[in-house]
Amino acid sequence: MNLHSAPVFPPPPRLALVIGSGGVRGASALGVFDVLSRAGLRPDLIVGCSSGAVFGAGLALGLATDELMRMVTTLWSPELTQKKRWHAYAQLLAPRLARFGHGFSLRSERPIVQRLEAAFGDLRLENLRLPLRVAATMAATGAPVVISRGSVVRAVQASMAVPFLWPSVDIGGRRLVDGALSDPLPVAAASDALVVLALGFRGDMPRHLKRPSSLVAQVSTALINNLYEARMAAARARGQALIELDPVWPRRIGLWETQALPAAFEAGRQATLAALPAIERTLRARVGRHAA
Repeated sequence: MNLHSAPVFPPPPRLALVIGSGGVRGASALGVFDVLSRAGLRPDLIVGCSSGAVFGAGLALGLATDELMRMVTTLWSPELTQKKRWHAYAQLLAPRLARFGHGFSLRSERPIVQRLEAAFGDLRLENLRLPLRVAATMAATGAPVVISRGSVVRAVQASMAVPFLWPSVDIGGRRLVDGALSDPLPVAAASDALVVLALGFRGDMPRHLKRPSSLVAQVSTALINNLYEARMAAARARGQALIELDPVWPRRIGLWETQALPAAFEAGRQATLAALPAIERTLRARVGRHAA
C-alpha cells in the first residue's frame, strides 16, 4: 500500500437539476427530466426544496414518467392540509396553559408522513438511483441546511414543514423547517456541479387584500421573492454556470391544485425544449474546460 498516494475524489456532477419551492408547479420538473433524458442529458444530481423536494425525490427513484405522475398525484394533494389539530387553537388562545412550544402546528403531519412512507418506505438518500440533496432551514437560527444522507421521508418532511401549518422535524438533534424560508431555489447546494439547471417559481402576489391572511401572504411572498433573487445573484457572482428554466403558465395555479399536474408537466417540457441548445452548448464548454 502506498501511504503517500494522492487522495481520490469523485468527479463533480456534470449536470444538476435544482427544483425550488412552488407547490404543484414543481411537477414541471418531471417534464424537464423527460426532455433531458430523451436528449441523453440525464442529470446526475438533483436538489429539491419544499415541494421541489417531493418531486425531486420521485425523480431520484428513477421511475418511468407515467409511474412518477401517478406517484406525485398522491404525494401532493390538498387532503394533506385538511386534518386539523383542534388543540392548536387552545395553544393560540392560552399558550401557557395549553403548552405552546416547538411542536406547534395547525395541521397534523400524519397524512404527509403516511403518504411519504407509502412512496419511499425506509429508503435512504444515499441509496437512491440518483443523488438527491434536500434543502431545509434551521428553525433556531434561520440558516440553510442541506441534507444528503439519512431517511428520505424525514428529509422531505423537514423540507416542506411550513411553520404554523406543520411542526418542525428533528433530524440529528436539529429542528428543521421549510427550506423556502432560507433558500427558495437552493442552487448553492449544487455548487460543485459543472452546470446547474435552475427551476424556480416566484410567488404570485395576492390580487386583493380582503382578509388578514391575504396581507400575510403578500408580506411572505415579497420576502421569499426577494430572497430568491438575492440567492440567484450571489450564485452568479460566485461563477456558477446557471441556466434558469422559465416555464410559461397559462394562468395562476394554486399551490395544491392537483388537477394542474399535467399542465405543469407540459410547461416544464416546453421550457426545457426552448433551453436545450443553451444547455448542450454550456455543458460542452464546461466539461471541456474541466477536462483540460
